[in-house]
Amino acid sequence: MAPVAVETPQPPPTTFSKATSDKPIDRTVFPDGFKTSGQHPPLYDQLYPYSAFPKQIAGPTVWTDEYTDRPETWTHVFSDAEIKELSQAADNFLSNNLPLTGINPENFPLPALGPSLRTMRNELLNGKGFILYKGFPVNEWGNHKSAVAYMGLGSYIGYPVSQNGRGHILGHVKDLGEDSTQIDKVRIYRTNARQFFHADDCDVVGLLCIARAESGGESDVASVHQVWNILQAEFPDVAELLTQPVWYFDRKGEESQGEEPYIRTSVFYLETPGEGKEQRVYAKWDPYYVRSLTRFSDKGVIPALSPEQIHALETLEAVCSRVKLHMVLEVGDIQFVSNSHILHARTAYRDYGPDSGMPRRHLMRLWLSTPLSEGGWRLPFHDANERKRGGIQVDDTPPVARLDAD
Repeated sequence: MAPVAVETPQPPPTTFSKATSDKPIDRTVFPDGFKTSGQHPPLYDQLYPYSAFPKQIAGPTVWTDEYTDRPETWTHVFSDAEIKELSQAADNFLSNNLPLTGINPENFPLPALGPSLRTMRNELLNGKGFILYKGFPVNEWGNHKSAVAYMGLGSYIGYPVSQNGRGHILGHVKDLGEDSTQIDKVRIYRTNARQFFHADDCDVVGLLCIARAESGGESDVASVHQVWNILQAEFPDVAELLTQPVWYFDRKGEESQGEEPYIRTSVFYLETPGEGKEQRVYAKWDPYYVRSLTRFSDKGVIPALSPEQIHALETLEAVCSRVKLHMVLEVGDIQFVSNSHILHARTAYRDYGPDSGMPRRHLMRLWLSTPLSEGGWRLPFHDANERKRGGIQVDDTPPVARLDAD
């Protein structure tokens, strides 16, 4: 079992959360007093018909190839002063023996870097939707200090939510030898298989590269709004089908007591109304979670994918591939991607051989929540304004932040 980064010290008193449940949150279990909301079906009466969707989208969230040969527009190299500030904040956090599951801007102060992170956060949420930071000294710091500095930096972007049924708020993208063809049981990030274009169940996803593969494992991102424009122009029947709540998403056994093992939802949504604000289009998609439900459809519990749905998901992947931006994460790179208006993918990869002396490919992952009250998108879900909306929460499984995959 991988080690827990920091154990919880003397527990603070129990407090109440603004989470789905009215039960008090035990801060010996949830150190910051907030529990991940988890996966939920949408509020169906707040979903809009296809006729309400825009025929074309314009603005900074729409892009195709203008960033391809201009990495300086989406890359930030950490300065020596920024690394020094991150290092000092991490050392102070470690010396105070605080639980990594409770890290936040108050106990991880970044007075100089913090304002630029908040500016970048706005660009993530409302602009092109992605950024690549370079120069995080992971080899010098080691996994423990790197994890602290990475999570501390991430806390300026959003609140960390659980990424699986085990409560991991610090995830690890690593090939653990699991069978990627068992898509009803296996999470693909724990394999070396290709990941098709998808969005994670959170507002922002972060990836810190600890070690690269021998080959492959490279990243692609695509603008949902540019994809939508192409679908509307060339495949309007596909666009319409993707706005309908006829898509079932697998929960792969990661559900709480009393919850269904799947969720019926749409792929494209409109935001709920906001005074003086447009209702933007956003996407909620992962083909692995849609294709893995044959154990239910074969028994007639839910409908099988229709030929039209199969055509739609294949078309969506093809259009994403047409407009993608390709990038390679080097050791010490951090990629942040919005899950509201960006779909991202990963190529298959091969690790170095066991006799090479080289480590396996390893990315530390964050899922971050940006609730409505703090500038997040207006989602038609009952937890839209909860601090830790989205994510995966199974009953009262506590959050953990391990230093390696388990």
